[in-house]
Amino acid sequence: MKPIADSELMLNDDGSIFHLHLLPGELAENVILVGDQDRVDIVAENFDTKEIIKHNREFRTVTGTKNGKRISVISTGIGTDNIDIVLTELDALANIDFETRMVKPQHTSLNLVRIGTCGSLQPDIPTGTPVLTAIAGGLDGLLNFYADRDKVCDLALEEKFQNFTRRNPKLAVPYFVPSSPELVKKLSKYRAGITLSAPGFYGPQGREVRLPIIDPDINIKLEAFEYNGLKINNYEMESSAINGLGQLLGHKTATVCLVIANRRCFEFAPNYRNAMPNLVSEVVNILTQ
Repeated sequence: MKPIADSELMLNDDGSIFHLHLLPGELAENVILVGDQDRVDIVAENFDTKEIIKHNREFRTVTGTKNGKRISVISTGIGTDNIDIVLTELDALANIDFETRMVKPQHTSLNLVRIGTCGSLQPDIPTGTPVLTAIAGGLDGLLNFYADRDKVCDLALEEKFQNFTRRNPKLAVPYFVPSSPELVKKLSKYRAGITLSAPGFYGPQGREVRLPIIDPDINIKLEAFEYNGLKINNYEMESSAINGLGQLLGHKTATVCLVIANRRCFEFAPNYRNAMPNLVSEVVNILTQ
């Protein structure tokens, strides 16, 4: 192994990782990921202590303790492109020696749990319901840039999904990655299913505002799809990359999202923020028990 070049693993003048501005040792092994930087403080309010607070661009981090265990919360911003940055840099903080720029001989596995919001694709999942991602499907194509993507993907599910939806060949090849069984078991109080991560909020999630979309019936197809007893419960924009990159890098991953819109019933809950603190508190306590 050669040292990782400066251009490939970029560090700031203070030795911190380029985007997150974190130093090795400032990251806990239990990490909660949120899209919205304002949600970081909602999570951190549940900590017993706070030792690190860092902020750069959309990436805000608080590290502290809860029930005697270290825990971090980090905002990722929106989209799997941002997850590519965050997951790569979190792994580097845990598993690369910044002095020698070499991979550490002993691997550290992080627990990475996203708490977010989503739109339900099942009529019987009302707004305000927390849903657990058992399998994350990426409609964005991000994982396809990585050589070993097939090692963590459910290839049979990919094929069934392609055939069932008759997906346009101009779109990215989707990938499906199961969440980590250990975290799914811990979070089993929430309704589990398949989550789809879209590369956009409007057209890629079947929304038509002024522009027509390539498949107007896509959400009807998604509602009907089933694989090994699992339905497609929801749309969001990050969990596929968290599962895909996290599993390739040897970390444990899962996502819990609060349903704020039911896409099949055409409902939206504008007051969803009132329900988020309770979900956050539950997940923080589960992870630090």
